[in-house]
Amino acid sequence: MTIVKCVVLFVAWLCAFPLLAEEQMTFSSPLNKARYQSLVEELRCPKCQNQNLADSGAGIAVDLRELVYRMIEQGKTDQEVVDYMVARYGTFVLYRPQHSTGTFLLWYGPFILLGLGACAFTLVIMMNRKRRGRAS
Repeated sequence: MTIVKCVVLFVAWLCAFPLLAEEQMTFSSPLNKARYQSLVEELRCPKCQNQNLADSGAGIAVDLRELVYRMIEQGKTDQEVVDYMVARYGTFVLYRPQHSTGTFLLWYGPFILLGLGACAFTLVIMMNRKRRGRAS
C-alpha cells in the first residue's frame, strides 16, 4: 500500500511540475507586460506544429519567451521583435502570414478554387440542360 501512495504522489508531483516551473518575469511597465503577452500569443513555436510561444512547453519556446522579454525591456518595438523572429526562423513563426507574392495562394487560393468549382458546376448544369433540350 505504501508503494501505491508513493507512486500516486510522484505522478501528482509530475503533473504539478510544469506549474511550478512557470517563468516569473518582472516588467518595467504594464505596457511592456501587455506587449509581451500579445507577442508571445502571436508568435508560433518553431518546434511545435500549432502552438504559440505562450502555450508551448518546449525548451525553445521558453528561450524565445525570455528573448522576447529581454528585447521588450531593451526598448525594441513590436515590429523589431517580429522582424528578428522572422529573420531567424522564417515566416512559419507568424500565425498570420504577411500578404506577399509568396503567400498569395495561401490567402486567396481557397477563394480561387471555390470560384473555379462554381464555374465548373454552372457549366455542367448548362450543358446538361442543352443535352436534354436536344433529346426532346
